[in-house]
Amino acid sequence: MRIDKFLKNSRIIKRRTVAKEACEKGRVFINGKEAKPGSEVEVGDVIEINFGTNALKVEVLEVLEHVPKNKAVELYKTL
Repeated sequence: MRIDKFLKNSRIIKRRTVAKEACEKGRVFINGKEAKPGSEVEVGDVIEINFGTNALKVEVLEVLEHVPKNKAVELYKTL
């Protein structure tokens, strides 16, 4: 699954366009490498997102196309 779509499905970032912009500005990393919006995410990958002065680091536990709002937090584990 594309990183921008995963960030939206997991509710880490609310909109896919915002996730795409974050990737384009170099604020998203997958396993230590800068991610482009089309970079693929797999189970076990570590995603790091820099929001200004704050950083969020998560591990991908599951990749699903359609996720109910209450199940979104089960897609990742915060590190």
